[in-house]
Amino acid sequence: MKLYELLEGRVQTKLDDAEITGITDDSRKVQEGCLFVCVKGGNFDGHNAAADMLQKGAAAVVTERDLGLGDRQIIVNNSREFYGELCASWFGHPEKKLKFIGVTGTNGKTTITNVIKYLLTENGHKVGLIGTIQNEIGNRILHTDNTTPMVYDLMKLYAEMAEAGCDYVVMEVSSFGLVQYRIGPTHFETAVFTNLTQDHLDYHGDMENYYRAKRMLFDKCDYAVVNTDDEYGKRLFDEISCEKSSYSCCGRGDFYADAIKLRADGTSFWLCCGEKSYQLSLLMTGMFNVANVTAAVASCLRAGLGMEDMMAALEKYTGVRGRCEIIPTGRDFTVICDYAHTPDALENILSSVKEYTEGRLLCLFGCGGNRDRTKRPKMAAAAAKYADMLIVTSDNPRDEDPEEIIREILTGLEGSDVPYEVVTDRKEAILRGMQLEQKGDVLVLAGKGHEDYQILAGGKHIHMDEREIVRECLPLLESK
Repeated sequence: MKLYELLEGRVQTKLDDAEITGITDDSRKVQEGCLFVCVKGGNFDGHNAAADMLQKGAAAVVTERDLGLGDRQIIVNNSREFYGELCASWFGHPEKKLKFIGVTGTNGKTTITNVIKYLLTENGHKVGLIGTIQNEIGNRILHTDNTTPMVYDLMKLYAEMAEAGCDYVVMEVSSFGLVQYRIGPTHFETAVFTNLTQDHLDYHGDMENYYRAKRMLFDKCDYAVVNTDDEYGKRLFDEISCEKSSYSCCGRGDFYADAIKLRADGTSFWLCCGEKSYQLSLLMTGMFNVANVTAAVASCLRAGLGMEDMMAALEKYTGVRGRCEIIPTGRDFTVICDYAHTPDALENILSSVKEYTEGRLLCLFGCGGNRDRTKRPKMAAAAAKYADMLIVTSDNPRDEDPEEIIREILTGLEGSDVPYEVVTDRKEAILRGMQLEQKGDVLVLAGKGHEDYQILAGGKHIHMDEREIVRECLPLLESK
């Protein structure tokens, strides 16, 4: 591709006819004839490597300031944002060939995107999915490392989705993805805001910055669906200028749930919009899933789906892996696996499960290493509000000492009379939790959800699937 084709008139250079063999912001991937984009990251500033990249064979470099490299530097205001535009151009603007529905917020993104994809698919669309658990092109499953992929990978994925015949893409849009311009020039038909609770403050610094990061999505959409049960949602709804609808489970909105009845095996409620109400019986349980389904329905109605068709499809939907997922045991107690890894998410899952627990509610949880330390005691306090017994263990310790993480968690239990045990090894902790269960009890395994690995020091991943661990523990209970 010629440089002028790639730049599409955004800037003028004396190298317009240069043949560009590739584009990258990774100095390790620079090859002869490629365009290197200088991006400043947390640990490395590409500007410091620009001259070396030219020596290595790059045709030119994109920078945010004059580096004294003459005609071989292209100066722009924001190299991260510009790189996204270059990536879109490199792959032939696949973002213009697809319709996008984006979901952002702290909790609920995965469930909402999966429900939307299911509803669209059931109604004749071929859908791409981009999210925390995996990426999907129709029925084809692809591995993912980030909730929102890096922009080059994202545009490449869009191109594959368009080539495969997808007409819609449903994606989780993370705060990281927004502030780092990973979504490039993607424009959303619909954007959903779920809620905002403490998470990622190690990166954003405070809740205001976190909110502003999420808010960026609503400058890139035609229509917004906003949870006005959430205080930040109320603020967002008042601030944004695009066409919008509210949704609620606790009051009234443009879309709201009424007469909600939670059961161990599902939920029933009336979904109301406009002057009409629709009775719905779900195979999923929990108030949060009522909210998630309501948001999904509002988004799909905008996409042209009929309410009756959606209601019929939803009654067959079984839920999302690792989201309030019941792990079969064949016993007279229950084990639930859930991704809850923030204080609010933990409180949501436990409060919902508590409503239909016949015996005791046990909660096993930990906190990730190299992540926001201030939420550790808050996780413990949130768990203690609803659980009758706690088992504090390890999550993804990464480069921190697991026992030190646990000590910080336990400070949140000061003044609480909820009994707890500490079992650092997560596999042993799951066994211990199951040994403690009695008839009618429910054990919630919080934090890992869909993950089938644990992250140790140095980024080492070891296999750890809680479904497998529960099955392996069952024979060991005979001696209890």
